[in-house]
Amino acid sequence: MRAVSFFRDKIPAIVLNIICSILLTLLLMSIGNSIELVSLIFFLWHLIMFSFYAFQYLSRRKYYDNLFHIVEGLEKKHLISEIIEIPRYSDSLPYYFLLKKASKSMLEEITMIKNDRKEYKEYIEQWVHEIKTPISAIKLSGENHKSERTRLILSELELIDHYVEQVLFYARSDHIEKDYLIKECSLSSCVHVVLVKNKQMFIQNRIKIQLDGLEKMVYSDHKWVEFIVNQLLINSIKYRRNNSPTIFIHAKDQKNGVMLVIEDNGLGIASHELPRVFEKYFTGSNGRNHQKSTGIGLYLCQQMCEKLGLVLDIESKEQEYTKVFVFFPKGTLVKFSN
Repeated sequence: MRAVSFFRDKIPAIVLNIICSILLTLLLMSIGNSIELVSLIFFLWHLIMFSFYAFQYLSRRKYYDNLFHIVEGLEKKHLISEIIEIPRYSDSLPYYFLLKKASKSMLEEITMIKNDRKEYKEYIEQWVHEIKTPISAIKLSGENHKSERTRLILSELELIDHYVEQVLFYARSDHIEKDYLIKECSLSSCVHVVLVKNKQMFIQNRIKIQLDGLEKMVYSDHKWVEFIVNQLLINSIKYRRNNSPTIFIHAKDQKNGVMLVIEDNGLGIASHELPRVFEKYFTGSNGRNHQKSTGIGLYLCQQMCEKLGLVLDIESKEQEYTKVFVFFPKGTLVKFSN
């Protein structure tokens, strides 16, 4: 609370006191009082007045400083109206009750929005599970009637299946801590599940896969790791080169964990775009020129890695290669999902 602001608000009262003291002085002098007595009364009047306002200012500043200190310590500052006491100053009471009403209205609005979002997410999750049934049926039919046409259809179905899963994982990404189980899992198993899931796209696009050193155990959730690997492989397929496209997947031990590397010889990423690849909805020149990209895949991977305690990084050179690094730190924590 600034002193200038406080005393500026008191100017009318101060001016009134000064006028009254002058009138009293003139009255006392007109009835024969000595100048010494009148001066003493004038001095004491103003001393008491300014002492009162100074005490009032210091008292209020202490009160509001304490209030601001409480607010700074709150994680959810919008709940301030729930913890502050009724102010001791009568002129602050209307603002206190207005704040209470506004806070109550805001919390009701937030609750309504949260309920709407919850219902929408539940609908999305239900829709994803329902849409997977016809996708699986079409896949089974295609697998039983192999031809060049069905291979193309199966390749596109794998891409559709990927996008459907992406929707599901995006809907759950805000609260994945409620949907994972951290335990020891095999990198080789996770990678092979993803390769089988996308086998038609690899065949259709004549992509060569090289694997090395994947027989390693890491601590994470296999379902979410598979989603991350799947997204990274889909990107490698999307932005492949036409001549001898190759994806090299390997893992190596490091001092404090295991590093999984997914490397391709595709279109690469421009150096000025690399710092932005994990931004939400960032597509880059490749996404605009070669594929219809949503700009959500790498963003989701980054979010998943942060919440799983993994480290995600990327290195690339345009028209030469792209390397994505996923670091799994050593650990022994096993967390059961709620």
